[in-house]
Amino acid sequence: MRIAWIGKKSPFCGNVTYSREVTNALLDRGHEVSFLHFAQEESESGNWPNLQEVPLPFIYKSQVYTIPTFKATKVLTQSLRRIKPDVVHASLTLSPLDFVLPEICEELNLPLIATFHTPFAGKGAKLISGTQLLAYQLYAPFLGNYDRVIVFSQIQRELLARMGVKEENIAVIPNGVDTVKYSPGPSTIKAEFQAERLFVYQGRIAPEKNVEPLLRAWKQSEMAPGSKLLIVGDGPLKPSLEPFYDWEYNITWLGFVADEDRRIEILRGADVFILPSLVEGLSLSLLEAMACGLACLATDVGADGEVLEKGAGVVLNTKTVRSQLKTLLPLFQDHPELTTVLGQKARNRVLERYTLSNNITSLEELYRQVLAQRRPVRLSWGA
Repeated sequence: MRIAWIGKKSPFCGNVTYSREVTNALLDRGHEVSFLHFAQEESESGNWPNLQEVPLPFIYKSQVYTIPTFKATKVLTQSLRRIKPDVVHASLTLSPLDFVLPEICEELNLPLIATFHTPFAGKGAKLISGTQLLAYQLYAPFLGNYDRVIVFSQIQRELLARMGVKEENIAVIPNGVDTVKYSPGPSTIKAEFQAERLFVYQGRIAPEKNVEPLLRAWKQSEMAPGSKLLIVGDGPLKPSLEPFYDWEYNITWLGFVADEDRRIEILRGADVFILPSLVEGLSLSLLEAMACGLACLATDVGADGEVLEKGAGVVLNTKTVRSQLKTLLPLFQDHPELTTVLGQKARNRVLERYTLSNNITSLEELYRQVLAQRRPVRLSWGA
């Protein structure tokens, strides 16, 4: 099958990881994939597949949104006309191109599928972030113009349906992890940081990630000298938080770690993974930590609570993160057997529900369904 994938390769975020892992896996299964993305001048790295790439010009892009140039629409249209894909799959990047894509694909008579990543607060779809609510309200009327919309959980499907997107056009295909690559294994990370017990946060250092309650809880818990907290990631709040929560409290700020092997080594050597977010979609960082056999604590936002339900991890309440962690951090420090059992349960949950292999099988089936529905229409490419 010939697939035109539209997404982005940088800056690093869950959307980027999703595009990299899925396109790699599709190529491994023998599909032909072209990757249309907002080009970056500097070289891209990080285990990207060797595939045909089409650069789309842009004015600005961040981890959250992208502003293309006026020329980007023409470049995209001409590229799709040249590639002649069977399916166009857009990993939506919060870009104006997301809204014109259906019109372009209708003109070219191409089936169009979207993955909608935008995070949300949790059950009942009470979007506590005005920005996230605005994104859902903005996108809902346009998502009906896509042949299918992929979301990561039933909760998200119900939310979009309440906003007017036809339920039959919404497919739930959870994020998946390569459980061979992300797996328990040897690591020297504890020796490197002289740690007896190692706790990890990995993600953006931004308001929606709610990192400060974790840092305050760690500081107030007066953890033993052998317990260390690694903060992996970068973001706008890092400069204001780092000076107050540093090595004096056995907290190490690693910044953004681009090397995937290094990130895996960190996870394999750690005991506990903590994700105190206020909003999420389905965190790939959480799934990666679970696949590596870490005991995981995460807030009940997006689909993260669903991932950890029934004993696969500890689900935190967003309103009481600090007080809960103040109790739980010493508990996980003093009882290694607890982290071992939870780590095993976490990996088993990923193997049951969240493998990349199952994700790709579901995606291939969705492609076939969409193509079968459109088969009576004969494609015409014109000049």
